[in-house]
Amino acid sequence: MTRAILTDIEGTTSSISFVRDVLFPYARRALPGFVEAHGHEPEVRRWLDVIAVEAGGLCQDAMIVETLQGWIDQDRKHTALKALQGMVWEAGYRNADFTAPVYPDAAQTLRRWHSLGLPLYVYSSGSVPAQKLFFGHSDAGDLTGLFSGWFDTEVGGKREAASYTRIATEIGLAPHDILFLSDVVEELDAARAAGLHTMLVDRPADYAEPRAGDAAHGHTRVSSFLEVELPL
Repeated sequence: MTRAILTDIEGTTSSISFVRDVLFPYARRALPGFVEAHGHEPEVRRWLDVIAVEAGGLCQDAMIVETLQGWIDQDRKHTALKALQGMVWEAGYRNADFTAPVYPDAAQTLRRWHSLGLPLYVYSSGSVPAQKLFFGHSDAGDLTGLFSGWFDTEVGGKREAASYTRIATEIGLAPHDILFLSDVVEELDAARAAGLHTMLVDRPADYAEPRAGDAAHGHTRVSSFLEVELPL
């Protein structure tokens, strides 16, 4: 029986293109000014120092910014980068420079599941603050109240089974009581290895070639949240 749902964001509830074509370029442009204005603040400094050490002892913020911009170009899944991007995006959302697009079928279904009392959780490579900004400033309205909890890569990598074990423990449910929705097959493989139910969200808008048969790695495939049948 499904007692909770854990969902990815990019390519699952929302388009891949928004992150790639809107959020990443915005962060890349805004980072130099953001670091210059806020680099002295403890939470910002914490992440800048993490990057400085990891990149070999960078001693100037300008060099750290260049490293971050390179990581954005590479779409690197680094916790420090995601945290700083989230801080930059907050200003963009607050200034209404953009809103976050959520697929209508996802917004409708998430609201229905919430109304049925089914706990909903998010697990994304984007930082928890960025996740809350995304759903708080969506084109479907403020959806943050639908969710009972949020997870990012501080709990572990999304392609590591141990991450899903930790999430199940934090939620307080057995892994087999949780359904994980994602567009990334390797993430679903890791979740299944941890004992979660899994479902591949394979949206034509994001994936021109359907991932069926062997490409789905045995995960149930849907192209819309409206097709999701909860495991009993």
